Amino acid sequence: MRTYQLIAPAKINLYLEIIGDRLDGYHELVMILQSIELSDRLEIRSNGTQDINLHCNHPLVPVDQTNIAYRAAQLMLEQFPQAFANYGGVDITINKQIPVAAGLAGGSTDGAAVLVGLNLLWELGLTIPQLQRLGEKLGSDVPFCVSGGTAIATGRGEKLDPIQDLDNLWLVLAKYNNLSVSTPWAYKTYKQQFGESYINDTTGIQSRTSQLHSGPFVQAISHKEGQKIGNLLHNDLEKVVLPEYPQVAQLKEILQQAGGLGTMMSGSGPTVFTLCQSQTEAETIKKIARKKIEDPNLEFWVTKLSSNGISIMDEQ
Repeated sequence: MRTYQLIAPAKINLYLEIIGDRLDGYHELVMILQSIELSDRLEIRSNGTQDINLHCNHPLVPVDQTNIAYRAAQLMLEQFPQAFANYGGVDITINKQIPVAAGLAGGSTDGAAVLVGLNLLWELGLTIPQLQRLGEKLGSDVPFCVSGGTAIATGRGEKLDPIQDLDNLWLVLAKYNNLSVSTPWAYKTYKQQFGESYINDTTGIQSRTSQLHSGPFVQAISHKEGQKIGNLLHNDLEKVVLPEYPQVAQLKEILQQAGGLGTMMSGSGPTVFTLCQSQTEAETIKKIARKKIEDPNLEFWVTKLSSNGISIMDEQ
């Protein structure tokens, strides 16, 4: 039985701006997405049956149809029934290293890895753009997770424009394990409070998108100017999440005080990160913050920005 081992990196938002409403119920966004080296490991193995079996080492991760990885396998089965008939079902094992419910696309990257793995296992020959179009059916972050690196994302996050890869910086991530933030709640609350400022005409949306493309943030990324990047970090969702979740607000403040290039909440939270010039700086900031908040539920990770999306670790 053939087996593929895949690496599925997490992602952070370096920039998240909410532009307006969409007819499909989502929000029109302009974001800069960035892969990081903190990753899950997935094993995808032919099992010689007609079943999809999902396993995970983390007790909070569901192993049924509510898991994006499971739905990714179902989607491939539906889209390519002849390949499924030829090769049969699969066992999918997730070694979860990305924190759960953290705003780091942990579920989405697992789903992306299943798409890539089944493409290989069933010898479909699909291209990256074809896999990304399939990923759109699963979730807004899945297309980016397939390719990874650094990209401007528009629409609801599925329209991607890769830019200069940014992989020279480190970061320290921090999250309370007993705290989660509902993404739908965050966007709904933002609309309630700031909906009057929404741009809903196509010309206005395109103009805002082009401003980011040609603006100082993308220029700082292209020149790998860490301090400028840190100064330009932006996340609209902080306006509603931080007042509602004082623990996250305090965590951000303490990380900011500890140093680094810039500190921000990723996505809808509750993970907060600080960009750093080096691993040593990241470890120092982690140590300082840990001393100031002695809470057993607070966990830290030190990792690096990455230019990789889903990659193959091994084939057997």
